[in-house]
Amino acid sequence: MSEAKKYPAPVTNPETSAFWDAARQGRFMIKRCTACGEAHYFPRSICPFCYSDKTVWEEASGEGTIYTYSLMRKSPTGPYAIGYVTLKEGPSVQTNFVDCDLEKLKIGQKVKVVFKPTDGAPLPFFTVA
Repeated sequence: MSEAKKYPAPVTNPETSAFWDAARQGRFMIKRCTACGEAHYFPRSICPFCYSDKTVWEEASGEGTIYTYSLMRKSPTGPYAIGYVTLKEGPSVQTNFVDCDLEKLKIGQKVKVVFKPTDGAPLPFFTVA
């Protein structure tokens, strides 16, 4: 039996602590600007679209589609896939794909967030829905 993959604990700061607190509860959070209405990820206090500081936390569905991905077949730790997921709420998220057959990933495929434990807050990744 192989040992479970060990993930590094995320580094938090006051601006992202609400994100990591929600992750501990299995909730995936994004920010939305109340000035222009745009949702964004990664969580930050200034809107990347209009530069307003009027942003609020919003729980995302954790569902999305694969926009693009790259499969690394040769690495010291074995094959892995990284890519971008477009969330139902609009923002794109760079992520690793886990707990699925990496050879069967497809652009446009439906995916959902999964959290993997660390010594700190769990990390969000995506798997096939």
